[in-house]
Amino acid sequence: MAIKKMSEPNEGIKCVVDTCEYYMKGDHCAAEKIEVEKISTTDSNGTDCSTFTRKGMF
Repeated sequence: MAIKKMSEPNEGIKCVVDTCEYYMKGDHCAAEKIEVEKISTTDSNGTDCSTFTRKGMF
């Protein structure tokens, strides 16, 4: 899944994973879109952001 990195934060998406390529200062996400995966979970700890890309990979 190729995700465009925006120059401005994607409003409404909070991200605290500062090791992600899409992380922006202030706990914002610069990904054009995100995808969250996990079927049949009962809380947020059971979900995964498949958009995550480690900083410096590209």
